[in-house]
Amino acid sequence: MQNESNSTMHNQDDMAKLEADVREAIAHGGDVKETVRQLTLKAMQAHRLDIESMGRIAAAVMQGAHDGAQQKLVHATEQSHAAQTQITHAVAGLETAFAQFAEASKLAVEEAAGKAQQFSREELSKTRADLESLESLFLDVVQKTSTTAKGLIADTLNDLVTHAKRNGTAIGAQLRETLDTFTQQIASVGHTQLEAGLQLTQATADLLHKITTGVLAGISEKTKQAKNK
Repeated sequence: MQNESNSTMHNQDDMAKLEADVREAIAHGGDVKETVRQLTLKAMQAHRLDIESMGRIAAAVMQGAHDGAQQKLVHATEQSHAAQTQITHAVAGLETAFAQFAEASKLAVEEAAGKAQQFSREELSKTRADLESLESLFLDVVQKTSTTAKGLIADTLNDLVTHAKRNGTAIGAQLRETLDTFTQQIASVGHTQLEAGLQLTQATADLLHKITTGVLAGISEKTKQAKNK
């Protein structure tokens, strides 16, 4: 019980730090999209990769982006354009990181298959189910942030969500390939196969680490560039 409590506190501390780091990135300007992408991927490496963790990470990123942009607006009205641009870039950075997570999951499965290894059917099925809701999770978090925001920030976030729903996201584009790969792999795994000892979440986290450190910078053209809203 004590371990669960400590783990919860650790997660809360991590999310608070992520939120603060994103807020700081907005305050300092620079390449906000790239900074947010890197911060998001690093947070993914440090936590269990399930849909609940992804939701907490996305919520922390968006709260930090909102607060950072709001501070700019408070300090000077001429900063309104900068605040609008930076929160747009923050959302794009989060989108790119989520798309790269989806592609890293696909690559992890393909890499294992190439080595004649297999993940368990149960793990593949659960991860596929999580991935199916990844794009809607991203949109829901951005939409939720817009409902707590005001004025220019709320308008900007609403515009981003509307645009994404109409035109799609980098996450959705990547998921089409990723989910196909998972479907094929699940079909090839025997119904009675036991746990293979190969951890899909760890394999994905390892690939995310390579992305973050530049070893696999922007795995593909599709995820390298989040759509400009």
